Amino acid sequence: MTTIDPIGATVPGVQHHLDDINGVPLHHVTAGDAGTPFLLIHGWPETWYAFHRLIPLLAARHRVVAVDLRGFGDSGTEAEVYDEESAVEDLHQLVERLALGPVHVVCQDISGGVGFRLAAEHPGDVLSLTGIETSLAGFGLEMLADVLHGGSWHVSFLGTPGIASMLAPGHERELIADWAYPLMTGPAGGISPETIDEIVRAYSRDHGWRGTEGLYRQLFIDDGATRERATAHPVRVPVLAVDGVNRPFTESTLRQVAGGDFEAVTIEGVGHLVAQEDPESLADVLLRFAGRVDPH
Repeated sequence: MTTIDPIGATVPGVQHHLDDINGVPLHHVTAGDAGTPFLLIHGWPETWYAFHRLIPLLAARHRVVAVDLRGFGDSGTEAEVYDEESAVEDLHQLVERLALGPVHVVCQDISGGVGFRLAAEHPGDVLSLTGIETSLAGFGLEMLADVLHGGSWHVSFLGTPGIASMLAPGHERELIADWAYPLMTGPAGGISPETIDEIVRAYSRDHGWRGTEGLYRQLFIDDGATRERATAHPVRVPVLAVDGVNRPFTESTLRQVAGGDFEAVTIEGVGHLVAQEDPESLADVLLRFAGRVDPH
C-alpha cells in the first residue's frame, strides 16, 4: 500500500494512498487501527471527501477505508471502461490487497448498484451492506430518469456516453455548486464552501467525468440484469437502509434484495447528501448497526 501526500483537501488522522488496483490507480484514504472495517463508497457529485466529517467518528472504534471510484476524485481517469462491473472488481481487489477481511460496506446515491453487486458477487468480502439515499436499476432507479413523472434531466445527461465530458468541463462550479448541491441539501445544509471547493476541484480534472458517465450509463443498459442478479444472489448479510428526504425510497428498494436481516432508518432534517449534512446522526446509526452485526 503506497502512502502519498494529499492531492487535495484532507482531515487529521487520515492517510492517503494511491495503488494500482485492477489496472487503475485507485485513490483511497484510511483511518483507525482497530475494530471491524468500514468501506465507504461515495455517490454523485461526490468523492471520498463526502465522508470527511464521518470518518473520524467511525475511526474512533473501527478501521475505515474511503475510496474514490475509478474515474472519480483522485483515482485514475485513463482506463477504457468505467462500468459497474469494473468498479466492483476494483473494490474486491482493494479489500484483498489491504487484507481487510469482510467489511461493512456503506454506499450512497448512484453507488448503490456497486455496493449491492459487491455483496451479491463477493459475499466473503462483506459483513453488512448499508445503502444511503440510493436505489437500484429495476427497483426504482429508473424512475429518476422519467422527467415527466418527477425524475431529473441530469440522469440522462450524465448517462449518455461522452455528453458530460464534452459539456461539463469549464462549468463544474455552475453544475455542482450552483445547481446540484442547493437542490440536494435539506434546510439544515451544513456543507461548507470549502467542501464544495474540493468537490469542484476533483471534477475539474482532465477526464474528470468519465466515472460519472460510466455509473449513470449502467441504468440505461441494465436490461433486467440487476433483477436477475438479485433473484440468483439475494444479499444474505444484514442490510441497513438509510433514508433522508426521499424516504422510503431506499428502504423500498433494499428490502426487495435483502435475503435476511433487514433494518430501515430515516434521518430527519436532511436532504439527499446525508453523510455531508449530518455525519453525527449517521455515525450513530452505523455504529449501532455494526455493533449488532459484529461477531461477539
